[in-house]
Amino acid sequence: MFNREADVATGTLKWFNPKGFGFIQPDDGGQDVFVHVSAVERAGLSGLAEGQKVSYEVQLDRKGGKSSAENLRV
Repeated sequence: MFNREADVATGTLKWFNPKGFGFIQPDDGGQDVFVHVSAVERAGLSGLAEGQKVSYEVQLDRKGGKSSAENLRV
């Protein structure tokens, strides 16, 4: 379902909603990247905080054409 779009990127968490999703502002100034709580859990993280620096891989959903952050690291 997902194709890898880029190598490891870095950014800052803009916000993370208690409902389980948020957005990362890339350090390279590109478009904000969606992050879902399932990616946080798969990374073994207990949560994310606004302003936290993270590294991640951008994956593109071929079906919906949307990108999201995966393989998060702090």
